[in-house]
Amino acid sequence: MKTVILIPARYASTRYPGKPLAELTLPSGEKKSLIRLSWEAAQRVQGVAEVHVVTDDDRIRDHAQGFGASVIMTSPEAENGTARCAEALAAGEVEADLIVNLQGDAPLTPEWFIEDLIAAMERDPAAQVATPVLQCDALTYGHFIEDRQAGRVGGTTAVFNRAGHGLYFSKEVIPYIDPDKVPADDIPVYHHVGVYAYRPDALRAYTGWPEGALEKREGLEQLRFLENGHTVACVQVEGRGRVFWELNNPEDVARINSVLKDQ
Repeated sequence: MKTVILIPARYASTRYPGKPLAELTLPSGEKKSLIRLSWEAAQRVQGVAEVHVVTDDDRIRDHAQGFGASVIMTSPEAENGTARCAEALAAGEVEADLIVNLQGDAPLTPEWFIEDLIAAMERDPAAQVATPVLQCDALTYGHFIEDRQAGRVGGTTAVFNRAGHGLYFSKEVIPYIDPDKVPADDIPVYHHVGVYAYRPDALRAYTGWPEGALEKREGLEQLRFLENGHTVACVQVEGRGRVFWELNNPEDVARINSVLKDQ
């Protein structure tokens, strides 16, 4: 099964313009951009044939090519990362049995998250779309609650049925837990990891559907599949002691720098 990783990156982020070029500080003191760290994370994934940065912005293209990344240019009209991946496929820039969308704002994504996702798609040839979910530890759950109390939109949470099929994804913290009853461990909240694996036919179908009402309200592209009756498989992954968080807001730079320092 030929697998290709695409890293969608756009400059015009609503909450954090220029986010892919934001610099993070490594333990050595060296600074690297968000998109470069995401690309390096993709390079560590085993069994992948190609990795490409997918963007519509010349600044991101020039920066990515400067550190050796392959870049595919798409139109500014692509409304999200899934649409950008679909455009690259439709233009003949990508040929693969499985396309992995690694969001360019997730440099802390361990390679085994993506390897487990690919393995789950290999085990189930009928699965068209899959995404990882990670059970929250106390620190991550605390980040979610802190963001919401501060009025910030942070990470995304997921709920799924016993078969592992996604029921809903939200930027709210779901399911709700009474603040006085939050368990010390085994917190029943799952952090949605911003990675997707698609069969080519699923990407082609996606572009034929209009933006759904829930997708528009939440700003979550994966809801378009659910709103059109398609299953999104939620693949549970393990942190193995690593902290995972995406860069959604400027406040997340300090959080991610702290994790990088500890690692």
